[in-house]
Amino acid sequence: MTMRPPLPPFTADTAAQKVRAAEDAWNSRDPERVAQAYTPDCQWRNRAEFVTGHEEIVQFLRRKWARERDYRLIKELWAQEGARIAVRFAYEWHDDAGRWFRSYGNENWDFAEDGRMRRRIASINDLPIGEDARLFHWSLGARPVDHPSLSDLGL
Repeated sequence: MTMRPPLPPFTADTAAQKVRAAEDAWNSRDPERVAQAYTPDCQWRNRAEFVTGHEEIVQFLRRKWARERDYRLIKELWAQEGARIAVRFAYEWHDDAGRWFRSYGNENWDFAEDGRMRRRIASINDLPIGEDARLFHWSLGARPVDHPSLSDLGL
């Protein structure tokens, strides 16, 4: 069995570690890396799209990051109990025409005993923004440790 610590049941500290690890993985924009954090039969609802399993996750993420360019994400722990974590997030990106967006959302996560996610339910809304309204300015990749959180940014 592949173990992906921290493992459930989560405390506030271990849930926050899990959230940051997920944020860092998604900011890598590497679909294969991201998919490894999920069980082979993981079920997703992402907006109105339903995805099951690693291969569908990888294909979904490839499409996502081909469309959402210069993607930068911040996740924040909202709540945790047992094997479940609730997260709020925001990410900034632009389309191929150069129009910028900030996407806001919430995710509900359910984990298997090995620490891999077995279910992800995401609700997301996109807000068009001007380039001058952007708040996420780090180099592509993981958010720097000293970068403000969503709460710090008033989001």
